[in-house]
Amino acid sequence: MIRSILFRISLALAVSLSILSAQTANPNQPKPKNQKEVDAYLAMAQAPDPDARIAAGTELITKFATTDFKAIALYFIAVSYEQKGDLDNAVVYAEKCLETDPKFYGAMITIANALSLRTKEFDLDKEEKLSRAEKMAKSALELLASAPKPNPNLPDEQWASIKNDVSGQAHQALGLSALVRKKYDACTDELKLAVQLSSQPDPSTMVRLASCQINVKKYDDALAVLDKALADPNAAPAVKNAAVSLKINANKGKAENK
Repeated sequence: MIRSILFRISLALAVSLSILSAQTANPNQPKPKNQKEVDAYLAMAQAPDPDARIAAGTELITKFATTDFKAIALYFIAVSYEQKGDLDNAVVYAEKCLETDPKFYGAMITIANALSLRTKEFDLDKEEKLSRAEKMAKSALELLASAPKPNPNLPDEQWASIKNDVSGQAHQALGLSALVRKKYDACTDELKLAVQLSSQPDPSTMVRLASCQINVKKYDDALAVLDKALADPNAAPAVKNAAVSLKINANKGKAENK
């Protein structure tokens, strides 16, 4: 899931910087009150790593309590914790982001993916967490359908590509939730959409898709997806090992079902 998280961080960075450049073009955009606030905002947006981003975001909302950029800062903090693997804090700060801006679809997707990833089959609160994850993902998709450009100068085709990528992450969360529920048909449909919509599909998502496809006996589809995951030069060793193991299972299942 690292590629998915890095995409959301890079998107947040691009959007945050475009907001500053669009100040004169769009009077409805959040505005800094002075240069010090601009400097604090840029320090957060351009931080080199998750810890620095969390520190800079915290400093921004602490020093400038009435900043228009509070929701954006809280989102940066949330996805930075997600990048660190701290899903509990990712959810906490994404929820704070939604308290500030109830229509912040990026925060919804962060919550949806975090809840889907950390929920296990025998958790006593499994249904509560998965239902919330699904609600968040679907709400994000609804908002995305009519979401305005963060910068009016952004080309239509580029905005459409960004929306596809973000939508793919929402479908990823829905697929992960279905996987925990062992609803493999739904998992296959959602994760297939996630891969198709993404400009750079996450190899770990492809491996999970293949696992679901094997469970519904779509062995050829699974093998094709696994080959793509294995061909990705940036796929983590653990992901490649899982892909190799699943290829064995897919070929075995295919042979048995001839």
